Amino acid sequence: MAEHEDAPTPAHLELKAALLIVGVVLLIAASVLYVLYARGAFEATQRLVLIAEDSEGVAVGMDMSFSGFPIGRVARIELADDGNARILVDVAQKDAHRLRTSSVFTLVRSLVGGTAIKAYSGVPTDPPLPDGAERTVLIGDATAEIPRLVADARALLQNLNNLTAADAPLATTLANVQSLTGRASEHGALAALFGSEADARKLGVTLDRSNALLARLDGIAAKADRQVFDKGGLLPETQAGVVQLRATLAEAQAALTGVRGTLAKVDTVLVEAQGVAANARVASTDLADLRAEVEASLRKVQHLIDDINRRWPFSRDAKQVRLP
Repeated sequence: MAEHEDAPTPAHLELKAALLIVGVVLLIAASVLYVLYARGAFEATQRLVLIAEDSEGVAVGMDMSFSGFPIGRVARIELADDGNARILVDVAQKDAHRLRTSSVFTLVRSLVGGTAIKAYSGVPTDPPLPDGAERTVLIGDATAEIPRLVADARALLQNLNNLTAADAPLATTLANVQSLTGRASEHGALAALFGSEADARKLGVTLDRSNALLARLDGIAAKADRQVFDKGGLLPETQAGVVQLRATLAEAQAALTGVRGTLAKVDTVLVEAQGVAANARVASTDLADLRAEVEASLRKVQHLIDDINRRWPFSRDAKQVRLP
């Protein structure tokens, strides 16, 4: 059998291997540079120092967010001489204008999830935050409330146990309510309220009598209204009497006016009689006639007054008219 001949060696094998190694190295270097670029390693930043009581939950590379967007990254954590933690944050220059001198920084530790650093700017018109500024961070630790919540829950459960105990006032009250509802369902609500069925019946009798009394009062009130306001009642008769009285008083006033005129004539005649003595017989005759007129007027006035007394139902005393 013929001996196997050696395979020919590829040309430039070492050169190709070296080029392959260099290409892989360049590819790895390009990937690292791209990752660093994507992570902002070559981006211009400014330094922000956050002072906290402790840095629990904070790690290098953690983002600092503003309105939910990461604008900075924790570069280093240091321990200050006073025992506080110094959290050094690199903020990108393109986002640094969002931080102002009045900005507030918080370190929130939630029950679910990790720790988060957040920035808040309330007044956008304040001066920008300078490079290297130090700010105290506000820590909000939800886990710190757990012991107090456990203590409150324990006290609440103890109070609940005290309320639901067999000798608790609540159990006694519920028993009394159950007894009351049983009596109400058996003898009625009024019997349960008054304590005995006899007292409940007395209340029913009292209510019936009150209703009867109210019905009688309504009948009396209706009867009184008819006697006073209906046709032929007291009020219409009184109104008619007042109208007649007004007419009679008008007639009396007219008669009195006539008497005053007659008396004025008498005064004039008397003056003339005193001044004319020669005509005494004629004056005497005139005086007799005037006297007769006066007496007739007085009788008419007396007749009107008697007529008023007859028609006026509230006074029966006879009035006398006296001459002046």
